[in-house]
Amino acid sequence: MSAKKDGYVNIGGFIAVKDQNLANKLKERLILFEGFPTYGGLAGRDLEAIATGLEQAVSNEKIVKHRISQVAYLHAKLKEMGIPVVNPPGGHAAFIDAKSFLPHIPPEQFPAQALTCALYLEGGIRGVEIGSLMFGRHENGEFISAPMELVRLAIPRRTYEQGHFDYVATVFERLKEIKDTLVGFRITEEPELLRHFLCKLEPIKK
Repeated sequence: MSAKKDGYVNIGGFIAVKDQNLANKLKERLILFEGFPTYGGLAGRDLEAIATGLEQAVSNEKIVKHRISQVAYLHAKLKEMGIPVVNPPGGHAAFIDAKSFLPHIPPEQFPAQALTCALYLEGGIRGVEIGSLMFGRHENGEFISAPMELVRLAIPRRTYEQGHFDYVATVFERLKEIKDTLVGFRITEEPELLRHFLCKLEPIKK
C-alpha cells in the first residue's frame, strides 16, 4: 500500500501478508536494501505519521467523504467539458483517456505520456502515464500496446481546494484548443527494468 494516497503522508508505505514465512523472507530483503524492519527505510517521524494517517483514514468518515468528493468534483468538471474520463471516478484519482483525447498519436508513440507532458508544460500539473510506456512491450519485433492509454491525476489528501481543480479544468480547456498540435514521443534511452521510471524520451518532430 502506498501510504501517500490513503495514509495522509508525504512518503512511505507498507506490504501486508498473511503468510509468516513470506513475511520473514521480506524482512530479510528489507534489511539488505532498506534497513531494519522496525524502521523500514524511513525516519521515525514518517512512521508515526503513517500510523496516525491510517488511524484517521479508517475512523473519520468526514475525511474520507471529503477526499472522495474532491475526486468526484474534478471528474465531473472534466466530463462536462467533454474531456474523456474513465467512469466512475476513483477514490484517489481521476483518469483521463488519452487515446480518445489524442487519437492522432498511435500507442507506440505513447499518447498518455504526450498528454502528461503537455499538462506539465502548459500548466505545471503533474500527472502520471499509465499506458504503453508503462505496460507496452516488444515481442518478435512487434509492438504490443497496453489495453488503455490513461493519465492519472492523483489528488493528495488535505492539499488542494476547489480553486485548484478549477485551474486544472482551465488548463484542459487550453489543451483542447491545441491538442491537434501535440506530438508523440520516442524512447532514446531504455533501462532493462522500470522503463517508465528511468527511460529518456524525446518528442517526435512532425
